[in-house]
This record gives sequence, C-alpha cells and structure tokens, in this order.
Amino acid sequence: MTFGEQVISFYKKLKIETELPEGVSVLHPYKSKQTLDLTEKFYRKYYGDENERVIILGINPGRFGGGLTGVPFTDPIKLAKICGIPNELEKKAELSAEFIHTMIAAYGGVEKFFGRFYINSVCPLGFVQNGKNLNYYDIRDLQDAVAPFILKSITQQLKFGVRRDIAYCLGEGENYKYLIRLNDQHEFFKEIIPLAHPRFIMQYKRKFLDQYVQDYLKKLARIL
Repeated sequence: MTFGEQVISFYKKLKIETELPEGVSVLHPYKSKQTLDLTEKFYRKYYGDENERVIILGINPGRFGGGLTGVPFTDPIKLAKICGIPNELEKKAELSAEFIHTMIAAYGGVEKFFGRFYINSVCPLGFVQNGKNLNYYDIRDLQDAVAPFILKSITQQLKFGVRRDIAYCLGEGENYKYLIRLNDQHEFFKEIIPLAHPRFIMQYKRKFLDQYVQDYLKKLARIL
C-alpha cells in the first residue's frame, strides 16, 4: 500500500471507544462521506507513493480546518485553491491553515512539502464542548480518557513509513510536554523538535509572521 492508502485506511477506522467527560463530544470528520471523499483525493494526490515522511504533530482537529476538510491544517479555501481539490464546503478561512500554507509556500509548495512531511495530530480526532473547540489536554479527565487512543494512533502511523529519527510538534507548551512524556515512555522518535503553534502565531504574534515562517524553515531543514 502507498503511504496515502495507509492514511486513508487509518482514518476510516478511527474510533474513540472510551467514555468522555460530560458535555464533551467527538469531532469525527471522517464519518462524513463528503469529507472522506475529499480526504481520499488529497492523500492519493500527494501521498501516492511509498516514500518515507517526517511527521508533524499538532494538537487535535478543529471545526474549521481539518475537522471540516479531513486534511490537517487545511481549510476549504486552501484545499481548493492551493491543493487543487475542488469542494462544496463553505469557503471559510481558518487561522492555523493560513499560517501553515504560507509556510508551505515559502518551503517550495505543496508537492515538495507533502513529499517530505506528513501532518497529523497527537490526537487525530477533535473535541467540542458548548459549541467550541476543545484541546485533548484542556480537561484532565478527557486527557486520561483518550490516552489509550492517542498511544494506539501514534503507534499505527509509524508503520506508514514515518521516520523515527526526528519528529516535530506544533505547540511549545502542553502539547509538547505531553508528547515528550509519551515519547520518553515508548521511544517513538530519537528527537522531537517543538514549533510555535500556528494559532498562537496568528492570534498573538501576527506582526512577526515572516520571522516565524523563517524559524519553521530553519528547523524543518534539520531533516536533510
């Protein structure tokens, strides 16, 4: 199977079976036929080979990016205009997707970037509470409940052709701390490099966007 076909198969089987805290629901984009179709087109287009990739792990999908398109850090606008995959989804922009695709353009474009990197999340399904996005670590009971799911998901993805010498973490705070603890226990990767989270950059450091893009490019060059 190609890298992409393994990703598609992985998404189709994703399921959180443990009980979640009251008021928390799972954001599972791949249950939507429309989203799954778009996801399959994306991964067959950009991952239709057996080459190795370096993994970049975000937190978990949000409602307006990967939680809508099925492609992490890619909103419906970027999916159509940049990735060349037309869609009927509402054309709303998402902040994190804006930064990631600005960075990808600076890297050399989607074909070059996706040929070397594979983006997903520490927790590949998202969460919603009171109509708002929820991070897996925002509630300790939620974090504990999904721990087995997170461990299983990362372990499965390593088999796609993910390099074990280096990985990147989107988020320099709680997401990085959690991933480091997990890596210390299970030795997934020799090294994990933290990157400032795209949403943090776009919300609080937007005037320094160019500097953050250059910081990403410098750190991502470590794979070569």
